[in-house]
Amino acid sequence: MNLTATALTTALATAALLLTTTPAAPHTAADGNAPEADLAHHGTATLTPGRTTLHLTPQNHGPADIPDATVRLTWSTPLADAQTLPPACLRTGPHSLACRTGALPADTTGTPLSLDLRLAATPSELTLTVDTVFTGGPTDHNPDNDHHRLLVLDTGDTYTF
Repeated sequence: MNLTATALTTALATAALLLTTTPAAPHTAADGNAPEADLAHHGTATLTPGRTTLHLTPQNHGPADIPDATVRLTWSTPLADAQTLPPACLRTGPHSLACRTGALPADTTGTPLSLDLRLAATPSELTLTVDTVFTGGPTDHNPDNDHHRLLVLDTGDTYTF
């Protein structure tokens, strides 16, 4: 096969992109099963006129380490277009963000995430949904503590999950 320099460069760049964006296969336990980790998210949310705040702390109850994790945060009310987000977060839609929580060794608490967001409207209530979308390989047999749905009223009160 005779490839031109451009075709070869394109092929190499594509291969490099696939190698860097394709997640590695998770390490498996000696019995062939994926390792188990119990990821949990704990936090608080508030709603005031036109704004919502969220404080979230990830926690890995173990027994395996989590090499990286991502949480999706979805509000029932659209977020304002212009936002200042932490470097670990990106906008995934009018109502949602995806935030990388990073590596979590077993039996540790991760770095807290704080968001102060403007809303596109001024609702009297909203629903916040917190979902883990990536754990880097370990299986979580207790997903109840990393998936939450929380009703937050425009009272300025702090709601805990």
